[in-house]
Amino acid sequence: MPFPIPFVEVVSAVWTKRLVRPRPSSRKGDNGVLLVIGGSEKYHGAPLYAIEAASSFADLIFFHSPAKEHRALLFGMRKKSREFIWTDAADLDATAKRADCILMGNGMGVSPRTKTIVNGMLRRHKNKKFVLDADALKVADKRLFAGRVMVTPHAGEFSALFGKPASAEEAKKQAAKWKCVVLLKGKADLGADIISDGKRIAKNTAGNAGMTKGGTGDVLAGLAAALACKNSLFLSACAAAYLNGAAGDRLFKRFGFRYNASDLAKEVACRGR
Repeated sequence: MPFPIPFVEVVSAVWTKRLVRPRPSSRKGDNGVLLVIGGSEKYHGAPLYAIEAASSFADLIFFHSPAKEHRALLFGMRKKSREFIWTDAADLDATAKRADCILMGNGMGVSPRTKTIVNGMLRRHKNKKFVLDADALKVADKRLFAGRVMVTPHAGEFSALFGKPASAEEAKKQAAKWKCVVLLKGKADLGADIISDGKRIAKNTAGNAGMTKGGTGDVLAGLAAALACKNSLFLSACAAAYLNGAAGDRLFKRFGFRYNASDLAKEVACRGR
C-alpha cells in the first residue's frame, strides 16, 4: 500500500546501534529500572509477555497489579517467571519514583479503577517516561501526555484513542497535537508499523502474519518500555518495532506461522540484543 507522505527511513538493524550501551563500570540499576502495571483476574498472561521481553534489556523490573485477587495472580505468574519484583499498592509511588520508565495497560481490563490508576500515575509522576498499551489506551487522558508518553495502539485502538482513522499522516498529526510518540501497529492495515513523534515518521516492515497471535503486542510494549529506560521514546519505538519484527521473522524461518507470544518473547530476550 502506498504511503501518503515521505518517511524518515525504514527502520533496520542500524537503529539498534544507536541505543545506549551499558558501561563496563555499570552497577545494578544503571541500565534501566522499569515498572510494569497490568494484569487482572482475566488477563494474567499479558504482563508476563511484557516482562519476559523486557528482562534482557532492563536491569530491574518491578510489577504491580490492581487486580482484586492479586495474590492469586502473583502466585500464578511466579510459576512462570522470576524476572520481576512485586510492588504493593502502598509502595507504588515510591517505586515509580525509582523507575526510569513506567509501562501501563497490559491485561489490566477496562474499569473505573484502571482509569484512576493510569491517569493518577500520569499526574503524579510528571518527570517520568511512560509507555501506554492495551487497556491503558482506552482510559488515558491525552492532555496528560506532555512529551513523555509513548502509545502503542493497533489500528482500532488508534481510532478509539484519537477519533481518527489510522494512517501514517494521522499518526504524525496526533503525535504533534498531543505531544507523544505514536507506535502504530499497522502491519495488517497499512503494510508496516508507523512510528512518529509529530515531526518525524519512520516505518517498520519487519514481521509477518504469525504475529497476529494474542500477546505479541505485549511483547512489543515490554521491549519498547525497557529500551525507553535509557533512550529517547522515538528511538525506543523504532528499535523495538524492528527487533520485535525481526524476532518474528526468525521464528517464521524455523516454524512458519506456528509460533506464539511466548516463543516471540524468548526470541526477543535471547537474540534481540
